[in-house]
Amino acid sequence: MSGLAVDLTLDLPGFRLAVSQGFAPSGLTAVFGPSGSGKSSLLRVIAGLETRAQGRVSFDGQDWQGPGCFVPPHRRAIGYVFQDARLFAHLSVAGNLAYAERRARKAGRNPDRSGIVAALGLEGLLTRRPSGLSGGEAQRVAMARALMTAPRLLLMDEPLSALDDAAKGAILPYIEAIRDGMRVPVIYVSHSVSEVARLAHHIVMLEAGEVRRAGLAQDILSDPAAAPAFGIRAAGSVLRAQVLAHHDDGLSELAVAGGRLLVPGFAAVMGAKVRVRIAAQDVILSRQRPEGLSALNVLEGELTDLRQGQGPGVMVRLRMGADQDVLARITQRSARALALAPGQRCFAVIKSLSIAPLDVGGSGPT
Repeated sequence: MSGLAVDLTLDLPGFRLAVSQGFAPSGLTAVFGPSGSGKSSLLRVIAGLETRAQGRVSFDGQDWQGPGCFVPPHRRAIGYVFQDARLFAHLSVAGNLAYAERRARKAGRNPDRSGIVAALGLEGLLTRRPSGLSGGEAQRVAMARALMTAPRLLLMDEPLSALDDAAKGAILPYIEAIRDGMRVPVIYVSHSVSEVARLAHHIVMLEAGEVRRAGLAQDILSDPAAAPAFGIRAAGSVLRAQVLAHHDDGLSELAVAGGRLLVPGFAAVMGAKVRVRIAAQDVILSRQRPEGLSALNVLEGELTDLRQGQGPGVMVRLRMGADQDVLARITQRSARALALAPGQRCFAVIKSLSIAPLDVGGSGPT
């Protein structure tokens, strides 16, 4: 079987991890779930750092763990990026990279040093020591060091969790560059919906040590039934888009299924393919095309699903084009007043400024 496959259990005090799951052989797969769901434990098992785990782990048809078989971590050719950078304080940035490169070449692998340095924007940092780096710079070096081992698989354990929003916004394009340009599958652990929506091609959702859902990111993110797992206020959907124009008033114009979107301006070349996350709570629904509103974005679609929660809210899904969905969170009272039902044509109204800069990014291969 191509790619990573696990069928394992790990018993820890007060907790049991039990996962049987195949992972996509390319792109970025997000392992998502609340704190304590087993995300980091799963990565440690994959890396060979949990010798107490029972079961099987294989990659591209090679058993890393199974009956009578255990490949040690240093022979699995895995790159690992932790929550903290864990750089060697006594070495410069160049020295940290050289250390990883020597290990790779000793194992017969040939990393592309210049390509990795360029992809992570490290040209001006090579002579610095870790003590002279910002948190975001240190994480970029940690990612580059992991890539310098020429890994067959890259594991990233909440690499942005210690950074503020500004630092996250600066580093996300570098993770997109890894995802799109390095040709190494990535398993990315996170409990941030916005990170998952922007980066992931596939999602594996963990809860209490077990897989609850797995599949394409756009399908899971736009499924009303999955909204509670992300948190009702964080629920939303992801649209594929193409950059049409950058306007003088600071807005960028995107073509999406169902119409066009105006979003806060961001750096991208004309024609670039991007993805846009739209929070369900920021969407207003109308049965007729609205007029005279300050909101600039109106998308037309077909109502395909309504799902009532425990409280006063209803999650509504609109299909835009062939395979793009928008979620809207409205009240039950509004749903009754509009007499909403599957099959109706509806209009989704979205304020431009409700789309945060972190919610727009490169789409990567689909």
